[in-house]
Amino acid sequence: MNMKGITIFSGNSNIDLTQKICNYLNMPLGGAKVKTFSDGEIQIEIDENIRSKDVFIIQSTCAPVNDNLVELLLMIDACRRSSATSITVVIPYFGYARQDKKVAPRVPISAKLIADLITTAGASRLITMDLHAGQIQGFFNIPVDNLFATPVILEYIRKYFDNNLVVVSPDAGGVERARAFAKRLNAGLAIIDKRRDSPNEAKAMAVIGDVEGRTAIILDDMIDTAGTIVEAAGAIISKGAKEIHACCTHAVLSGPAVERIENSTLKSVVVADTIPLAANAKKCDKFKKLSIAELFGEAIIRSYRGDSVTSLFV
Repeated sequence: MNMKGITIFSGNSNIDLTQKICNYLNMPLGGAKVKTFSDGEIQIEIDENIRSKDVFIIQSTCAPVNDNLVELLLMIDACRRSSATSITVVIPYFGYARQDKKVAPRVPISAKLIADLITTAGASRLITMDLHAGQIQGFFNIPVDNLFATPVILEYIRKYFDNNLVVVSPDAGGVERARAFAKRLNAGLAIIDKRRDSPNEAKAMAVIGDVEGRTAIILDDMIDTAGTIVEAAGAIISKGAKEIHACCTHAVLSGPAVERIENSTLKSVVVADTIPLAANAKKCDKFKKLSIAELFGEAIIRSYRGDSVTSLFV
């Protein structure tokens, strides 16, 4: 199709993914300088005419989270002031999504604040993937397309695993996702009863479901410190599972995550490329990275044409 009416820009968070998306769309990456002043302030300069263009800005708000977020906000503002017709922000990994409600007195609802900042900066639409909490879509006063890595992960599982599978949710909040995968794979379903005493600290208590003698696939939307995944793997192996793998969309991998995974009973950890893998994760043979560039590329095409994005997952 004719893509002359759109321009794609990228921040510094995930250049590799942006380039893959541009390759899928068979179009060049737009010219923009994203630099910093000597004191750390971010400097943005758009290097081409985008007047009356539909602009797509691709930027994951992964580590360094706040720098990448400010880069995104300044790029939106620069494009708005350059008379772009519309500005669609493509955020493969949406940071601050775990803070989507008040879990204690006197705490912020950070996901709502980030939504307000993006909207106020001038974004016309948001395309993201596997939001930690689906209700975050309602925090925006602009259209939101929440994509799913499901087709890519399902294809991988069907290709590399046998039929004696059980899909495991590492906590009660992920049961709906695990059930959907189990149904499509004609696999069993198990749930970890987890107790969390404080943020980034988890303790797996019990396995609900039959995992004995089966290949277990732990399914989650993200791996942060890997405490949840590793505790879940330990609980599952104690119940007689044959082998354990993990599949998640966002490889946050902060703190001791990679070391924990290396020393765990997990045979492999399958992740999408919404976040670039850290250097130590690239050296670990357990990690398998899948690209979701085609999904985002197709979503950009459909958004530009006014076609249904939901039909990508039907």
